[in-house]
Amino acid sequence: MDTESLNSLVAKYTLLRNEIGKVIVGQDKAVESLLLSIFSGGHCLLVGVPGLAKTLMVNTLSRALGLQFSRIQFTPDLMPSDITGSEILDENRKFRFVKGPIFANILLADEINRTPPKTQSALLEAMQEKSVTVSGHSYKLEAPFFVLATQNPIEQEGTYPLPEAQLDRFMLNIKLDYPSFEEEMAIVKNTTVDSTHEVQIVMSADEIIEYQSVIRRMPVPDNVVSHAVSLVSSTRPDTETNTLARKYLSWGAGPRASQYLIMGAKTHAALNGKYSPDAEDVNAVAVEVLRHRVVRNYFAEAEGISTDSIIEQLKTK
Repeated sequence: MDTESLNSLVAKYTLLRNEIGKVIVGQDKAVESLLLSIFSGGHCLLVGVPGLAKTLMVNTLSRALGLQFSRIQFTPDLMPSDITGSEILDENRKFRFVKGPIFANILLADEINRTPPKTQSALLEAMQEKSVTVSGHSYKLEAPFFVLATQNPIEQEGTYPLPEAQLDRFMLNIKLDYPSFEEEMAIVKNTTVDSTHEVQIVMSADEIIEYQSVIRRMPVPDNVVSHAVSLVSSTRPDTETNTLARKYLSWGAGPRASQYLIMGAKTHAALNGKYSPDAEDVNAVAVEVLRHRVVRNYFAEAEGISTDSIIEQLKTK
C-alpha cells in the first residue's frame, strides 16, 4: 500500500482546511464532508437556507484545489442546452459546438429543485456518465468532475423535487446549519471591512486524481464491509426484522449506499491518518450517505422522528 501518498494526503488536507478557513468561518463539518466527497470521487447535495455562504464555500474550495469553477442558477425556464452547451452555425456555415457551464471541474448547481425534470436529467446524466451527448456527438468531461447541487428547504412552492432514484446519484447529503453566535460575530467583522484574503493553491487536478486512486486501492477488512452492508440492510423494512425500520421507514437504501459507505469510510480513514478503515469510519459517514436514501413513513412524521435520528439508532444496533 502507498503509505507515503497517504501521509502526503493528510499533510495536504491540513493545508487545505487552513486555506479554506481564511475565508469561511465555521461550517467545519460541511467543509470536511465536501473534501471527503471530492477525494471519494462522489457528488454532493447541500441543503441549507439562503445566506449560509454555499457559493463562497465552493468557490474558495475550487481556488484552493486549483480547479475550474462554474455556477448555474437553476430556474423554471432553464433548458438542458443551457447546461450542456449547443451547436451553433458559425460564419463558415459549419456547425460548431459551444461548451456549456458543465464543462468545469467543480460545478455548483444552485437550487436544482427549481428546474423541470428534463433539465435536471441532463445534469444527472452527465454526473453518471462523466460525458455529454449533443446531436449524436459525445464530449468527455475533464477529470476531476464534481457536482455540488443545492436545495432551499424553505420555499417549496413552484419546485420540482428530485425523485429518490435521482437523489441516489449523490454520494452525500450535507445539511448546513446556522453559525454559532461567536462565528456569526467573526463573519460580520470579516465581511464588513475593505480587505480580501488570498487563497493559495494547495494541490493540482492531477494530484487529486492520484489521491483518489490511492484511496480506492486502500484495503478494507471483511468485518468493516459486513458492518456497512448490515447497516444498509437494517434500513429496509420489507427485508429486515428490525422493528425500528418496520415501524418508521417506508423505503430503505439500495446497494449503492453500501458502496458509498465503504468509499466514504476509506476516505475518512485516509484523511485522519489511518491506512485502513474500521467500523468507526463507516459510522462517521453513515448519516450523510443514508439520509436522502431512506424515506420516513406517516408514523415517523406524526411522532416528529427525524431521518437522522433513525439512522443514528440503527448505527448502534
